[in-house]
Amino acid sequence: MNISNDSLPGLSKSRTIALWTAMLLTLLVLTACGGGAATTSNDPVAVAECDPNNPSTFAECGTVMIALTDADGDFLNYTVDVLSLTLETANGRIIETLPQETRINFTDYIDLTELVSVANIPPAVYVAGTISLNYVDSEVFVEANGASKEAVVTDTDGNVLERTELKIRLSNRDQLNIIRGRSALLQLDFDLDASHTVDIVATPATAASEQFIVAEVAPVDEKDIRVRGPLANVSEDEMTYTVAVRPFNDRAGDFGRMKVHVSDETEFEVDETTYVGVEGLRALSAAGVGTPTIAQGTLNVAERKFTANIVLAGSSVPGIDRDAVVGNIIARDGNFLTVRGATIIASDRRAHFHDDVTVEVGPETRVFKDGDRVSDLSIGALSIGQRVTIRGTIAQALTDSLTPQIHIDATNGAVRMHVTHLLGIVNTVMPGQTDISLHAIDRRRSQIFDFRGTGVSAEDDADPDNYEVATGNLTLANFAAGKPIVAYGFPTAFGMAPPDFTGRTVIDYTDVRSALGVGWGSAGTAAPFTSIGSDGLLLNNQNPDIDQRHHIKNGPVLIDLTTLGSDTTIVPRESERSLFYIKSADSLRQYSDFDDFVNDLSLSLDGATAARSMHARGKYDSDMNTFTAYKIGVFLLEP
Repeated sequence: MNISNDSLPGLSKSRTIALWTAMLLTLLVLTACGGGAATTSNDPVAVAECDPNNPSTFAECGTVMIALTDADGDFLNYTVDVLSLTLETANGRIIETLPQETRINFTDYIDLTELVSVANIPPAVYVAGTISLNYVDSEVFVEANGASKEAVVTDTDGNVLERTELKIRLSNRDQLNIIRGRSALLQLDFDLDASHTVDIVATPATAASEQFIVAEVAPVDEKDIRVRGPLANVSEDEMTYTVAVRPFNDRAGDFGRMKVHVSDETEFEVDETTYVGVEGLRALSAAGVGTPTIAQGTLNVAERKFTANIVLAGSSVPGIDRDAVVGNIIARDGNFLTVRGATIIASDRRAHFHDDVTVEVGPETRVFKDGDRVSDLSIGALSIGQRVTIRGTIAQALTDSLTPQIHIDATNGAVRMHVTHLLGIVNTVMPGQTDISLHAIDRRRSQIFDFRGTGVSAEDDADPDNYEVATGNLTLANFAAGKPIVAYGFPTAFGMAPPDFTGRTVIDYTDVRSALGVGWGSAGTAAPFTSIGSDGLLLNNQNPDIDQRHHIKNGPVLIDLTTLGSDTTIVPRESERSLFYIKSADSLRQYSDFDDFVNDLSLSLDGATAARSMHARGKYDSDMNTFTAYKIGVFLLEP
């Protein structure tokens, strides 16, 4: 059951305590006019009336909006440079949709999709795509015993990756047909967990990669979208403004144009002053063309309309006038905060990952809160676990024998509190409150958080073994005890617990998503399933070829497949879209129909072909030992 007190316009991040990191590149193809794109072709006949390099022909183009998101996992940071992103038509024409390279941290986008580019493309049938990644200057960190550990990405032979191209091909049923005046949708899923095997024992850790991308013509997962870029114009009559798209923390470049709609409920923070609705638009207009902006909201594909819930502009954008840090507060000593999982967004250099940062706040520090229009919040609201963006000045970077220690002075700066995500197991349910065994806050395990000082007295400090979540009118069934729970909301102000947390949205075990992963070693197995049919797959849980990967992650609960009393049944969900794929060394076959998928799988597992790994996402019923999946992927070692 997914229960919500209100919408969640703020930034939130899904976490889990085990390794299930994925990346989604969502290409939302609309018919509005956007920026340009380069093309190459060996076939002059393929040149259409639409010329992506000629604005006078844009009326004949479709527009592809390229956005990025990620799924939850234990890659704490996965930053690489994206060199290009191309689409290929049925007759072989290559269309470049990314006007310049950009640097992306794939783990930034868990409950969120980032708009990367808006490019005009010619009407055509697009059957494939390619993304080129540069790992030479990458930043990759994994979790090891509650702390971050640097990792290098290698190929399966142990060679460190420098540059790689990932190519996908759409299924015949789901090719991307771009027609002038029509909208279409393509979603590319780069599953980091399914394509990486991580060894945290080595120093640095290694992430052996067999990278691949799957594609969907309609989204299986839908998330809020974030749009960044300098202001181009404002229309108060239309209740819109337009930006020159500039994704992530890029400081230069033009990735196309995007119109942002606002409503009477849209919250604005412009130059650290809050507004609502049209007053925010007026403040944005007064700030002037070129003002940096960030908007988060929802995209209605049918109406080709993006509507913002929250807009930040001017000095309220991290890294513009001041340095900034993004992460979770893990400890507080007076006015000194320790922020972990930190991304440093410096005002004079590119963003980078740094695990722990010390921040000093004071009486003059401005405090804002996503989804809350109260303007008189104080630093007392900043408690343990809270996810924050803090704007200030990097005062010093001290170095000891182990790691540099960064200190940020925010005594005259500002803090924005973001919606924070809890993961745990229900202990007790009572009216207006649920007490849980807290497993993780965002992507971090509860053991790393120092809850001293959170309560009105030491005896009232938050206890992760019995963490008290105020649920208001959100109710959970009494039989939820012992089951997984996810909660979105805010920790109680420092020194004011109990309760320890106020939930805005609570997701109980009936809707907590699960992930299944099993591997059969480098040689694979010829018999991964006891049976394969239209009624599902029966996984052979006792197969002797099973290697170290053999788990279901049901919220915070890790279930060892080899210890279950029966084989696990994997079935497709009955409603909504699903995606199934079979990967081999040189191909990727995708299906939206489960029968097509199992027919291919049955024919492929002919005794000469071995299965190397399988991944699935969906919901797990532990009583029935049944996994109902909306995504299933099998990696085959074909001779």
